[in-house]
Amino acid sequence: MMFKKVTSADHAREIFLKAIAPLQGDEDSSIEESDGRISAMDVVAPVDVPHYRRAAMDGFAVRASDTLGAGSNSPVMLKLGKDVEKGVCARVHTGSPVPQGADAVIMLEDTVLHDSMVEIFAQVHPFKNVGEIGEDIQKGETVIEEGHRLRPCDIAVLASLGIENIKVVKKPSVAIIPTGEELVPRRKRTLRDGEVYETNGLMADLYIRKWGGITRLHEIVTDNPEKIKEAITSSLDTDMIIISGGTSVGKRDYVPAVVESMGELLVHGVGISPGKPAALGMINGKPVVCMPGYPVAGIVALYWFAQPALWKIGRIPDEPQRCVRAILAEKITSRAGYKTFTRVRLEIPHAGSYRAIPLATSGAGILSSVSKADGFVIIPENVEGRSRGEEVEVVLID
Repeated sequence: MMFKKVTSADHAREIFLKAIAPLQGDEDSSIEESDGRISAMDVVAPVDVPHYRRAAMDGFAVRASDTLGAGSNSPVMLKLGKDVEKGVCARVHTGSPVPQGADAVIMLEDTVLHDSMVEIFAQVHPFKNVGEIGEDIQKGETVIEEGHRLRPCDIAVLASLGIENIKVVKKPSVAIIPTGEELVPRRKRTLRDGEVYETNGLMADLYIRKWGGITRLHEIVTDNPEKIKEAITSSLDTDMIIISGGTSVGKRDYVPAVVESMGELLVHGVGISPGKPAALGMINGKPVVCMPGYPVAGIVALYWFAQPALWKIGRIPDEPQRCVRAILAEKITSRAGYKTFTRVRLEIPHAGSYRAIPLATSGAGILSSVSKADGFVIIPENVEGRSRGEEVEVVLID
């Protein structure tokens, strides 16, 4: 049996993402639990930060006019007091309020204290070393925009405003269904010939959580159309379904046909290497990613289809890929008409450019080749490989 049609990698992803509608649900989150979440609203500052004039240095609050002409050879003497007025300064610490009457702070290292008198060896201008009200954030200013992925520094800003909770986009839920007669649950028993521990489901589970989703890992399903259908039906309360295995065109590869019988099979057969057997569909408005059972092909399908689908569902802004430039240590080949993902290890030089060392250009079942790899060199469909010594872009693996 052959694939009815092989769709280009870019077109397959375009078809799939076009069919997906983003979630609309929001929820409240404490700021402590909001790292990595997506803001569902603009956040407007309710107060000024700082809300008082504060000293930016340890030293003495002064009237700037009292320091005119001060220098290393012509110090100015001021009286030490609590209130600042002409000829009088007051001791301040970093972050402490600047007393009324003062408009500048002279740094401690530019002074010498003599009992109740302060000798000043530098001239300052008005507002020097003084943080004005609202200098950091002004009341009414938008500090977080809707759709922004919250980072620890953003959360610190919210805390500085006294904000304890923020409305965030609901995390998309994803059901992960591993299939295959050969699969055995981890830690259950010793493997027999023809058996392997289930790993694709675990890998997909961890990546989806890393990318911002909530996962539900289904128990292993045998290569039986009715059992596969039951597993899908029980997972339709989630926002997306990922099925591992059973996607090719063999006698026991039932997954694409089951998806088609329950909904719409958008794509089966993708011009991507490894990963040609990948299939994509929609069931009851829920996107379904059918990743090949070979682990390397599976991870390519996760990166190319599951990640952008998850981000669209969860209204998660696209992030630029983490890439480095490197010089190829060896020639790599590609398959004409297929977007090729070649695993490479990066050699970090003492000086100069990175070197990219190909680990495997074939062997979609060799999972360890991904673990040993730092990234992929992605070769477009219209390019016949890359030459030794050529500079390439390496997409780093999370």
